[in-house]
Amino acid sequence: MINRAIVIVLDGFGVGELPDANNYGDVGSNTLKGIYDNTKLNLPNMKKLGLYNIPQIGIDEKEENVAGAYGKAIEQSVGKNSPVGHWEISGFILKNGFKTYPNAFPKDLINEFIKETGVKGILCNEVGSGTEILKRFGEEHIKTGYPIIYTSADSVFQIAAHEDVIPVEELYRICKIARKILDNPKYNVGTVIARPFVGDKPENFTRTYNRKDFESETFGKTMLDIINQNKKDVIAIGKIEDLFAGRGITKKIHTSGNADGIEKTIEEIGKQNEGLIFTNLVDFDMLYGHRNNIEGYEKALEYFDNKLPEIISNMKDTDILIITADHGNDPSTPSTDHSREYIPILVYGKNVKPNVNLGIRSTYADISATILDIFNMEQLEGTSFKDAIIKA
Repeated sequence: MINRAIVIVLDGFGVGELPDANNYGDVGSNTLKGIYDNTKLNLPNMKKLGLYNIPQIGIDEKEENVAGAYGKAIEQSVGKNSPVGHWEISGFILKNGFKTYPNAFPKDLINEFIKETGVKGILCNEVGSGTEILKRFGEEHIKTGYPIIYTSADSVFQIAAHEDVIPVEELYRICKIARKILDNPKYNVGTVIARPFVGDKPENFTRTYNRKDFESETFGKTMLDIINQNKKDVIAIGKIEDLFAGRGITKKIHTSGNADGIEKTIEEIGKQNEGLIFTNLVDFDMLYGHRNNIEGYEKALEYFDNKLPEIISNMKDTDILIITADHGNDPSTPSTDHSREYIPILVYGKNVKPNVNLGIRSTYADISATILDIFNMEQLEGTSFKDAIIKA
């Protein structure tokens, strides 16, 4: 019997371009292989769980005796960012995508933002990398007090502000107003992101873990809703609460990076809860993928891999562990944006059969379909692989 699922999302850890990657400008992206080919990546524990046995990932380092089940999944949702990726993992497929702004935001939107928030003006309004934009506009922001507005290839309205110039709570207030404006179908933006930073000059401007995402609440029912409705725990660790706008969650735990997220996950595994522990480890994406930092990504993966035995040793016989991702973010390509990639699926538990090849799944939603099937709860999108992995 399995009464608890532990899902750990390695944010931005794709395993190869999707068939439609050309529609997103991501041909050639393969986050895992990009890191593997450019470093001495050493992941013995994920290798044991079948990471390098995943079909067609371009790495010839197979494990003969895989401890669990392994495979990869295709994204069916429109988009390639964290919200739509997590929603699809959880059983909701976004068929009508949010609007993107490759030429930055229109004047009427910016004017409405200024009027409704009460700010005196804004800076930037460009498409670009957040770290580079801080270098260019950070000092002017400190002088003027104007928030820095920018976007990316994703449907995001990002607001950067120095914590000593616009305090974090004030920035959140501004973001909530922006969220209401951007819910208008005319604008249809998926995510508003508060991007606080600190530092006194361009070379040491640093974004902080006070980042907060304000998601559109237009997504449908997810496994979080169903598990919650069945009176089981839904424990959200990291930015999971933000990604689901707090819905379906019984306990929220915010974190300050991967190491903190891993420790808090281990702590919750050690408790007597039943249902879902859902963790997002954001540093892979935020600190390394977006900054094309291959060595940093390598070390972060190795750190997680070194902690895997501790995660597993704290699991109960009635637990199932699923390690996956929400999209790609290949640091070996020129792009600093997310990439449209397959995500890995690694499954382990005392009741999970060893050496099971799950192949290529047709949607990320097969993950939630399997969890809900195991729990004997209402099914959403996707096809369960429960019968393939659970011991009789």
